[in-house]
Amino acid sequence: MVAQSTSTETAENADWVSRYADDVIAESERRAPGKPVVVASGLSPSGPIHLGNLREVMTPHLVADEIRRRGYTVRHLISWDDFDRYRKVPNGVPGTDASWAEHIGKPLTSVPAPAGSAYPNWAEHFKAAMVEALADLGVEFDGISQTEQYQAGTYREQILHAMKHRGDIDAILDQYRTKKAPAKKQQKAVDEAELEAAEGSGAASEDDGSGGAGGYYPYKPFCGECGKDLTTVTSYDDETTELSYTCTLDGFTETVRLTEFNRGKLVWKVDWPMRWAFEGVIFEPSGVDHSSPGSSFQVGGQIVELFGGKQPIGPMYAFVGISGMAKMSSSKGGVPTPGDALQIMEPQLLRWLYARRRPNQSFKIAFDQEIQRLYDEWDKLGGKVADGSVLPADAAAYSRAVGTAAGELPRTERPLPYRTLASVADVTAGDTEQTLRILSELDPENPVTDLATVRPRLDKAEAWITKYVPAESRTIVRTEPDTEALAALDDASRTSIALLLEGLDDHWSLDGLTHLVYGVPKVQAGFPADATAKELPQEIKTAQRSFFALLYHLLVGRDTGPRLPTLLLAVGADRVRKLLGA
Repeated sequence: MVAQSTSTETAENADWVSRYADDVIAESERRAPGKPVVVASGLSPSGPIHLGNLREVMTPHLVADEIRRRGYTVRHLISWDDFDRYRKVPNGVPGTDASWAEHIGKPLTSVPAPAGSAYPNWAEHFKAAMVEALADLGVEFDGISQTEQYQAGTYREQILHAMKHRGDIDAILDQYRTKKAPAKKQQKAVDEAELEAAEGSGAASEDDGSGGAGGYYPYKPFCGECGKDLTTVTSYDDETTELSYTCTLDGFTETVRLTEFNRGKLVWKVDWPMRWAFEGVIFEPSGVDHSSPGSSFQVGGQIVELFGGKQPIGPMYAFVGISGMAKMSSSKGGVPTPGDALQIMEPQLLRWLYARRRPNQSFKIAFDQEIQRLYDEWDKLGGKVADGSVLPADAAAYSRAVGTAAGELPRTERPLPYRTLASVADVTAGDTEQTLRILSELDPENPVTDLATVRPRLDKAEAWITKYVPAESRTIVRTEPDTEALAALDDASRTSIALLLEGLDDHWSLDGLTHLVYGVPKVQAGFPADATAKELPQEIKTAQRSFFALLYHLLVGRDTGPRLPTLLLAVGADRVRKLLGA
């Protein structure tokens, strides 16, 4: 592990990623000088891997990437806990039904994939979507299948060691079995769904190997008859390594030698610390559920020493919420995944959401109208980076969002405002010819001539409009004028429409139409069209809102809609004149 360069950031301007990178480098030098820095994540492909689980990956990824930027060699391990038991059938997963419950207790890699899947088993089906999303996000990692590790006998010595020291492990676990977590103040209610969303591997609820009639055993075989882990070890001989077990489901009994038996695994609270020692993990975050006494992370900190290792350093990460959708839970249908988020937002924005908040800070990912505000904030940050007015920590988060040590992520060549693209997608219903016409008229001096220059952001905005904006909120432009409403207009309303129509040709651009629609009520009230808010009475704002509502009603039959300048461009000058009674 040879550094080619070091960070020159001061304590005042270093962001959270840099501070953790400092700690990880120092700890790695103490534990394993000259070797690659090892950071880790654990994911269970027991169902859709959601945006809460993504924090389990993004936290070490961002730290690992900072260490790479400093010239160190880093391994980011993602341990696929695909040898964990299938615990329950997730709700709402297409291609499954109640019959999948017959597989509960089998390893995830022994459960059939949902019907119609191209993958050989349940674990590979859900792993594939996450791997694709991580590639889009620029996350470099070494994936480790625990099924492959256990079935290949990779952990043979560690299993035999754990069985030999089962009394010591049992004594550690016993310190916590009767303890209850102290009451803690919660900033908000924590329900079962949130706890599951925060759980990194999804395996922490597994038993710890206790309760067997023959004593404590930290190893659990999968039954040779039914393939499930509903087994009880009845005896074990340290000299011969002969292990006997009985399946509580079908009564099957078997005696095997652990020196050659690979159809089983260490219980979770022993398995995790064993892997810390085996892989030499320096940094790994954990979910907030690990803050309680007896949690996998806390107990693991003692058990890992039996394997000659040390507990990784790393923060406990907070919840990731969803704005506009039901609360996350990997046991419920419709859980937003990284793939879902990447359909409606560019990878840079999603990376930024994780990079700008410390791991112990909760935040929300928007699938509702809030996504437009987030994009505005993101574009504003880009402007500050460009003109040099950005704060150091914000600049660091931006840099981590737009690229990695390997280079910048692909980006939209001409990133028009997301809300503008969404409005255009809404009105045109994805018609490419209409979309190009409208976008080409936004800025006549620098027109968009090829939709490829505004992609993929345009595609993300179209996907958001199509998938997440309710039908009743979509914009449908009138096909014919509302003659009854036009006939009932008072003189002031007729005058305002006349002023708008007179100025259309001279103001046919996004900026021009913005000036025009805000200027009409000013002119009607006797003020210059370019008068500022400070120069105008409060009544002008009321008049502007009334004018906007009138136009929305005549154009789309509602009191609100997309930003009027964008809507006017989308409708087209000739059609605007027709609908406004010209």
